[in-house]
Order: sequence, then C-alpha cells, then structure tokens
Amino acid sequence: MVILFAPSEGKKEGGTHPALSPDKLIFSELYSKRLDVIKQYEDVIRNGNNEALSELFGIKDTKEYERYRVPFSSAPTMKAIERYDGVAYDYLDYQSLSSESKEYLDVNVILFSNLFGPIRSGDFIPDYKLKQGAAIGAFAPDKYYKEHFSVALNDLVGDQEILDLRAGFYDKFYIPTKQTITLKFLKEGKVVSHWAKAYRGFILRKVAEHQIRTIEELLALNIEGLFLNEIVETKKKKEVIYTIV
Repeated sequence: MVILFAPSEGKKEGGTHPALSPDKLIFSELYSKRLDVIKQYEDVIRNGNNEALSELFGIKDTKEYERYRVPFSSAPTMKAIERYDGVAYDYLDYQSLSSESKEYLDVNVILFSNLFGPIRSGDFIPDYKLKQGAAIGAFAPDKYYKEHFSVALNDLVGDQEILDLRAGFYDKFYIPTKQTITLKFLKEGKVVSHWAKAYRGFILRKVAEHQIRTIEELLALNIEGLFLNEIVETKKKKEVIYTIV
C-alpha cells in the first residue's frame, strides 16, 4: 500500500546528515527537475527584498529570515518525516515508534513538499520555509511537480492500493489515476476540520504499528476513539467515514 501524506508549515531546525543530494531522494532520475525549483527558490532567498521573502515564507518577522538563508549545498539534512513539525506529526509521534514501524513509514509514505515535491518520508531534506500555495517569483511549484512527476508516481503505485491522507490542497501536486481511499471524521454528525490533521496522524501511527498492507486490513482495525460509520464509494474514491466517540 502507498500512503500519501501532507507536509507541515512548521519545520525542525538542524540535522545530522550531509547536504541535499539526488541519492537521498526518491526519483533520482528527476533530480534535475527538482533543481529547477530549488534554484529559483534560492535565487529569491539571495536577491529578494523583505517583501518578496515575506510572500515566500508567509512570515513577517524579518529576524526569522536568516534561518533560511543557508545554501542547500551546505545545509544539514534529516529525514523528511522528522523534519516536519505540526499537529499531524505530533499525533504520529514518529520518534516513539519501533524500528519496524519507522521503516514501514520511511518506505511506504509519500510526502508532498511545497518545495521538493513528492518525496519518501525517509528521504533526507534540509530546513526550508515555503508558504503553502506560494509562488516562487512567477513559478508555481504545484503545477510544475504535477506535470513532471505524475507519471513516476503512477509507476511507483503500480497495482498497490492508495491511502490518501492528504489535505485537498495537495491534489494540485498529484491526482492518482486509480481509485484512492480517503478518510473523513465526524463529531456529533458534523465533519471535523480543525482536528482532521490530528486524526490523520493518529491513523497513520496505527497503520505503521500494525504494518497495514491493504485497505481490508485497515478497515479491520479496532481503533480506540473511532467508530467505523460507513464507506461511500465512487469510481475515483472510496471514502471511509469514522465517527469520533
């Protein structure tokens, strides 16, 4: 099973691994395409004024800008799944998982970085800041990655099932050509939006702990705090609806 997951606006600083390189990212044959985006990003970092950087980063405190001026050629890296720091990742709590569960996530989860595009969660990336949906100058990363990486992603998926835990925004990066399984969470009959990230992270943790290989295995899981309400199926999507109890 291939699991699609969203990144987070928040990132952890530092890293203990060498700088960014093609052999540390999935689809190394497409690294030149990633470089097209990276070069434009670093050009804005070097030459952009504070207004341009505010638009790029989505932050106004100019004191924070220096953190992101380190060239990727020398910036240390860490696993992407450890780099991202937000609600979903708090509930996933990667560090507390067993080595087997970590390996499962490193291999089976594809993250959709606003800057680096589709990467495995076990790929190594540097610290960066790029506001969701932000253009890099006149360049739109989401459209670019969708154009150049969709075929490679389809080849990667092959005959495997797809569990799509992304927010809807990330359809702009990739829409699978086969039916996907998505999740919806209800509380007192209403769709949960603010806490959906938390439950996606929580579900991903359970999937890793149980080494889930098929959607049938996922549906058979007895997940504390969640009741499997119904499954709504269309040609493009099978939506699993949980009630929070």
